[in-house]
Amino acid sequence: MDKKNALRAGALAAGTTLMMLLMSSPALALTRDDGDDPGNGLSVVETLGLYVLAPVVLFLVIAGLVMALDKSRKKQDTTGSDIRTRAGAESA
Repeated sequence: MDKKNALRAGALAAGTTLMMLLMSSPALALTRDDGDDPGNGLSVVETLGLYVLAPVVLFLVIAGLVMALDKSRKKQDTTGSDIRTRAGAESA
């Protein structure tokens, strides 16, 4: 990709990002809607537990269940290690 196309792509990405930031201004959140009844905010511990600890625990539980219930076991090698071949033997 040449320099002109890279500059054009960067300008487009920056312009799009700027427009999205301006359109989703947090100032619009100051006006309350009808029927709006927000509850109490979450503490730091509650936020970390809900958005960090709970997904990690859920991932570990699912991974543990997948490993515990895995049906694909290694196939046992039925050939022994005591097989001897003769030098110069022809295969059939």
